[in-house]
Amino acid sequence: MTTEKRRAPAGAAVLRGEITTAIRAAVMQELAEVGYGRLSIEAVARRAGVSKTAIYRRWRSKLDLVLDMVTAVAGRRLPLLDTGSLHGDVQVLLLAASAALGHPLASQIIPDLLAEAARNPQIAETLQRAMRDYQARIGEIVIGRAVTRGELPAGADPWAVVDLIVGPIYWRLTISRTSLDAAQVGILTTAVVAALRVACAGSPGRADDVWDDRTVPESEPRRIGA
Repeated sequence: MTTEKRRAPAGAAVLRGEITTAIRAAVMQELAEVGYGRLSIEAVARRAGVSKTAIYRRWRSKLDLVLDMVTAVAGRRLPLLDTGSLHGDVQVLLLAASAALGHPLASQIIPDLLAEAARNPQIAETLQRAMRDYQARIGEIVIGRAVTRGELPAGADPWAVVDLIVGPIYWRLTISRTSLDAAQVGILTTAVVAALRVACAGSPGRADDVWDDRTVPESEPRRIGA
């Protein structure tokens, strides 16, 4: 009985994970150095050590390549550890966000993509969707825990509450481009938690108007009882 050897798949049938990873890393390096406008497939291929064909097997264009990179990076979830208190949860979140937004690559890429989003609806939509998903996750977990513990009342406007957490550190690191050390993050945490308690205390929302842990639609977070 003879055994016929199967030919290993080649060409478009093989999309090696390490090559895809190398290309994504090269895209981030190129974006940080030259920005979206001057980014080229040729430069990405050269930096990644692959052929242009390897890139076009995975993405149809420079825009598709960048959109995929944004989606992949946005999908990396920041640690939302349960520390047992709202103050602790917010501090862990802000420390993680500070490290992510303060990374040299992120500090160069994010402002450039935001500027490009004003001219490119597809980039704008991808960035907005990523931010909505990120905010929804914070609301579901961090704010949901605080409501369960009795630290915050149910019924607060979810988007406004999450804005109070994300907004200050985003403004500091991305807009004003001022660094934060651990001590400053601690001070910011105390201020954010105090603001959350004031905002929630004055909220006219319903008692069942809280974050649900089910799938969140793109338009707005789903709420229990809605």
